[in-house]
Amino acid sequence: MTDASGVDLVEYDLVIRGDRVLVDGAFVPAEIGVRGGVIVRVAPPGAGLEGARVEGLGGDEVLIPGLVDTHVHVNEPGRTEWEGFETATRAAAAGGVTTIVDMPLNSIPPTTTVAALDEKRRAAEGRVFVDVGFWGGVVPGNLAELEPLAEAGVFGFKCFLVHSGVDEFPPVTADELEQAMGVLAGSGDSLMVVHAEDAALIDGAPHPHSRDYADFLASRPREAEGVAVGVVIERAARTGVRAHILHLSSADALDRIAAAKRHGVRLTVETCPHYLTLCAEDVPSGATAFKCCPPIREAGNRDALWRGLESGVIDFIVSDHSPAPAELKTAGGGDFAAAWGGIASLQLGLPLVWTEARARGIRLEQVVEWMSAAPARRVGLTSKGRIAEGAAADLVVVAPDETFTVDATALEHRHPICVYDGRELAGVVRTTYLAGIPVERTIPRGRLLRRAAPNGRAAA
Repeated sequence: MTDASGVDLVEYDLVIRGDRVLVDGAFVPAEIGVRGGVIVRVAPPGAGLEGARVEGLGGDEVLIPGLVDTHVHVNEPGRTEWEGFETATRAAAAGGVTTIVDMPLNSIPPTTTVAALDEKRRAAEGRVFVDVGFWGGVVPGNLAELEPLAEAGVFGFKCFLVHSGVDEFPPVTADELEQAMGVLAGSGDSLMVVHAEDAALIDGAPHPHSRDYADFLASRPREAEGVAVGVVIERAARTGVRAHILHLSSADALDRIAAAKRHGVRLTVETCPHYLTLCAEDVPSGATAFKCCPPIREAGNRDALWRGLESGVIDFIVSDHSPAPAELKTAGGGDFAAAWGGIASLQLGLPLVWTEARARGIRLEQVVEWMSAAPARRVGLTSKGRIAEGAAADLVVVAPDETFTVDATALEHRHPICVYDGRELAGVVRTTYLAGIPVERTIPRGRLLRRAAPNGRAAA
């Protein structure tokens, strides 16, 4: 409703006005009206929207949709001493991430049955600061669990083609992968997401106890990724399943991925901030905090991954946030073979990627596409990842040109271990809104999300 001069007379719960609001891929002046947690009006400047709460962006601020991180290891229940729902989602909110999807392993039990999913949901209920969805898991012998898990609302299914690092989540063979793909393709079109490294090639590589990062890098060869990616492509093409390659670290696989997409394979690919901002040549001796699988590779490979993003062969960027206690990350006193792998970066993803992207002449609009809109689309979160009428009012106020120095002890995730400690980054998150309300670090208002059930009904 408007008055005779065209001024909007409807009051909103929240109105945000600013000169740089990300709408339809471009920063434009706009007024945003929010009611009931939903964006109900995107208006030009001067529309005169009024609300119970009215905020104006500062001259150095932009408004973007909340980031969507579909690759997070929360580890609760069972390994909450590594990370937990409270600490992980508080870190997410501090970094402008308003939605995460939790991986099915490292928690005990792993999310390979409906009973385990229910247990995980009970652990998370009332303790999350952002919205949280869940992946299911594919392991040998649980094919009968896949349809019930899909009916219960998981966003897809993860499997490993190599040992996962934890015995309770064993890898599948290529034939077992194809069997699971057949089930998923024929029932609800669930997404199969794959840790793609070839077990035989990794088992055959040298695994010396060493403080030299080059020795660890040789233990996870590029060829192992390439072969496994080829298996995923071949089996996805045969079954018609929607497939996704997790945390691509080797640029050698890009040509094969591009060819598969051209030939109609329903394939997407992600990479992570550590592969885009770090390089093997800079990893100090014994610095096992940098250990992750697949590994951080050479600077030339890093540049090729950026080209893969810009060309569209790689679809989006997510954290693979995977923290662990110091005694695991530093096990062996600097021995890469003994230390636990995994990098914690959930709170820093946006400034990490933006700092590197800006230096490469890539716009912030593109970074937000890679870290918000694209992952939201792939997992079917249609109300997320965009500032538009009808979308969720998950919004982030960012000062893109402000810099800060990373202090590992000030980050919100459980353990103060961070490979970026002391690094200067651009892009300060000033306010994160979840459903139109600013996130406060003492009030968990996040919701537990469920993908629509394959039968078309809302998941129970």
